[in-house]
Amino acid sequence: MVHTWPVTLRDRELVLRPLQRRDRSAFEALRRRNDAWLRPWDATDPENGRVRPPFATLRRWSERQAKEGTSLPLAIVVDGRLGGQITASPILYGPQRSAVLGYWIDQRLAGRGIVPRAAALMIDHLFAEMGLHRVEVTVRPENTASIRVVQKLGLRPEGLRRSAIHVDGAWRDHLVFALTVEEVVAGHPGHPGHPGRGVLDRLLTQNSSDTRPA
Repeated sequence: MVHTWPVTLRDRELVLRPLQRRDRSAFEALRRRNDAWLRPWDATDPENGRVRPPFATLRRWSERQAKEGTSLPLAIVVDGRLGGQITASPILYGPQRSAVLGYWIDQRLAGRGIVPRAAALMIDHLFAEMGLHRVEVTVRPENTASIRVVQKLGLRPEGLRRSAIHVDGAWRDHLVFALTVEEVVAGHPGHPGHPGRGVLDRLLTQNSSDTRPA
């Protein structure tokens, strides 16, 4: 189980892949169109405010961190169109073997269940292919849509971190949700001793009996 880069993950019309140079126009247009939608959840610098690096710089940073294995940054592509991002960062090895997951999606795609599927694909990859032990997601208490995502994925609530992350111009409280590989294996007898596509399989099974997207 090792980290490889580049990597592409797929589930039907949903593809997670590295950002490419040709994505620049689509990415910049996507961020502009979703500025107000994403602003309440965007991390900010307490000294410099909300400063987003140019696309070329963002892609260069992402590539370097991905090659080093400290981050897994992937674009969310739906039906061939750029729709958001999902990133596991930081990725820790050694005695922790964990990652923190973050994501954002185009407002036009919200409510279609895209983010839970993307997160399930990513978590399954982190567990089954990269050998990680734990995945964590931190969510502002006000972000009810993201809370629904982690609930659908079966992540456990672990409590509140006070003033944990600087978001939208201030230090904000964040709820912590987590999942370990043992929980995935234990919940999926079809994958004895190995997580496989356990998180995605559970999500798809759940969706087949629950038509409410997140």
